[in-house]
Amino acid sequence: MSIINAEDLEASPLADLHALASTLGIDGFRGLRKPPLVEAILARQGATPPSSTSATDAPSRSSRPPRRRRGRARDADSGNGSAPPEPAAPPAEAPPRMVEGVVELLANGSGFVRPDGATNSDGDIYISAAQARRCELVAGDRIGGPVRPARRSERHPSLIRIDTINGVAADEAVNGTRIDDIDVDWPSALITFDGTDATLAPIAEAAPFGRGSRVLIVGPPRSGKTLLLGRLAAALAATEGLEVELVAIGVRPEELTEYKTLEYCRVAGETFAASHETQDAAIEQAVERGRRVAVRGGDAVLAIDTLDGLSAGMSRRALAAARNLRNAGSLTIIATALAPLGGETTVVVLAGSGESGTIDTSASGTLRSELLVAAKPKRAPAKPRAPRKRTTRAAKPAPEDVTETG
Repeated sequence: MSIINAEDLEASPLADLHALASTLGIDGFRGLRKPPLVEAILARQGATPPSSTSATDAPSRSSRPPRRRRGRARDADSGNGSAPPEPAAPPAEAPPRMVEGVVELLANGSGFVRPDGATNSDGDIYISAAQARRCELVAGDRIGGPVRPARRSERHPSLIRIDTINGVAADEAVNGTRIDDIDVDWPSALITFDGTDATLAPIAEAAPFGRGSRVLIVGPPRSGKTLLLGRLAAALAATEGLEVELVAIGVRPEELTEYKTLEYCRVAGETFAASHETQDAAIEQAVERGRRVAVRGGDAVLAIDTLDGLSAGMSRRALAAARNLRNAGSLTIIATALAPLGGETTVVVLAGSGESGTIDTSASGTLRSELLVAAKPKRAPAKPRAPRKRTTRAAKPAPEDVTETG
């Protein structure tokens, strides 16, 4: 009695026949085509050879030109009517890797995410120009999202999507409104720094400024402009609700290194060795970051040291970027310069020389300072005092030697 039926073997995939032949101990079974392999299995099992019909069909099948085999396990005689082997299930895909880093944009609008900060590395992630434009990215933004590996023709992995921008969900960070389309009001919210630095008290008295002001600190060289700007930046960084960034332009390399050690605010800049185009680009990027904060409803402060190293057009554009947006946030610009530019709302004039230059209160001032209102808690109304009891006293006679002066 046949253990295995010939018809069942002929209908079986070649892979199953190989497995069965291996179990039966048939030598060289992988080199046999399907009909001889079926006969070898039947012979080993002592079964009846295939029917005459099958034997008649076998030569016709074997006379067909063999197909090119791409693998040893592939059925070389796939035209014999047998069912093809079932494809193996694809391996489960691993979840995409998440990355977070600083954005650096290129001239063509695309850019890279630098996970290691400003340092270029092999781990940089490519950002398409469409992603950067859609999410309104600027150089220096910190973004996060999933990453796909680089394809055969690519050098860097690519960002699949942008999930967060500067710690905020991307859909919340992207406003879609141009800042130039929003109405601008005079600064009305006074910025105070009481108790932080006693040397700033003259500014609060002579040249107060608010959120959205254009503040220019002017004075001759070595009059203490940089020192005063640093003190203001430190005091404002300690003020709740303000995002402070300091940009050093045209400074010495040693000064830029010192600036970058500051921990109370974000610092960027270029030394005097950089070209005017590079220095202008650094200011434009910092201004754009502040404008984005303002459009999203926040209050940003940009401190610039100094405007003198910029082109005339760039220095005016940087100062003009400050504004108090109606029903939105604000961008306050505080910069140093040798002389006023025009367009400032607040001018702080330093007199004398040395690091401890004094503030000229008579030359300093603020436009529309009466609109600035300090955001201080309201005091409870004082209780009315009880009326004093009046006592009748004799009137003293006026001295005779007193005369009216008119």
